[in-house]
Amino acid sequence: MTDIFREVEEEVRRERFEKIWKQYGDYIIAAMAVIIIGTAGFLLWQRYQENRRATASAEYDAAVQLAGSNPVAAIGAFERIAATAPGGYASLAKFAEADTLLITGERNRAVAVYESLGNGDESLIGSAARVRAAWSIAEFAPRPAIEKLVAPLTQPSSPWRFAANEVLAYADYREGGYARAERAFQALATDPNAPRALKTRAAAMASLIRSGGEGNSGYVPPATTQAAPAPNP
Repeated sequence: MTDIFREVEEEVRRERFEKIWKQYGDYIIAAMAVIIIGTAGFLLWQRYQENRRATASAEYDAAVQLAGSNPVAAIGAFERIAATAPGGYASLAKFAEADTLLITGERNRAVAVYESLGNGDESLIGSAARVRAAWSIAEFAPRPAIEKLVAPLTQPSSPWRFAANEVLAYADYREGGYARAERAFQALATDPNAPRALKTRAAAMASLIRSGGEGNSGYVPPATTQAAPAPNP
């Protein structure tokens, strides 16, 4: 009896399956096709992206090598990489382009590229670009211009706050705000969370300002002219 019931049950299942397949078979096949095509497309896209990254890496390395001997040509190479490479390599190429523009004396173009990287981008490269741009103009730009560049990085939670505050302290020093600059450098020098190299620089600057190095560093008298010895009679 058990075998009979099992056969009847299997027959009922088969009839239900055939009914479902006749009603929804086309949809099932279409769904499976979408899944297969989608998976294949994703794998192809991954391979395409890997090839792009490999190409961009080789082109970037070649441009860096070129910058050592022909910086003007390297600028064009970095521009092409920035226009065609995946996001990470494109940003690296723009940063290297700006660095190379500084080498060739095109400061305004370099700062513009740095700013384009920093605007709306709080990533590692974007933040580094802001600091680089600030140092690029630190010798002549007014402090408010520098402060505007690094403003997003001065927040207490920003890992870039030490670098941003260092360039601001230097801007105070350059403009003659020695007391303010000394306080800023001293704060950096004694901050336990600041990078060691930055603390060393800040301590040296604070010491320089306290010793009066920002003013007259002393007077060197002119060499005395000794009289020629009298000739023997």
